[in-house]
Amino acid sequence: MKGNPQLIETLNSLLADELSAINQYIVHSEMCANWGYDKLHNRFEQRAISEMKHAEKLIARILFLEGTPIVSKLKEIHIGSDIPKQLEYDHAAEEGAIAAYNAAIRLAGDVNDFATREILEEILNDEDRHIDGIEELQDQISHMTLPIFLTTQVE
Repeated sequence: MKGNPQLIETLNSLLADELSAINQYIVHSEMCANWGYDKLHNRFEQRAISEMKHAEKLIARILFLEGTPIVSKLKEIHIGSDIPKQLEYDHAAEEGAIAAYNAAIRLAGDVNDFATREILEEILNDEDRHIDGIEELQDQISHMTLPIFLTTQVE
């Protein structure tokens, strides 16, 4: 099925966002593992895996629409030097993703591609859960202080 060129371009932009997020989250996850914060390591790693699944869905949809998935372009990646910076950068990445998915959902509706819109809505719901999880950790840090919070992240 030949898809709308503008929508395929948008899907490739979303794919670049997802591939960038995977890299950022994996580095943050491994930094946490290196510091001994196994719970954060696992949590960040699971978020990266979720983003991989999003990338897979986008690639499949681009191919279905007879487009070419572009996997060689990444957006800017921000690596935090400590946990609060990591969460700040991850939050910003999720905010950007949410805005981009909302715009893509509108575009998919405008070009009457409701199947693509449904896929994008599913991914948007995951992104909402991701930002909620990040905000939960940021709230815990603000309530407990960072040193106490970090003691809860060691297994």
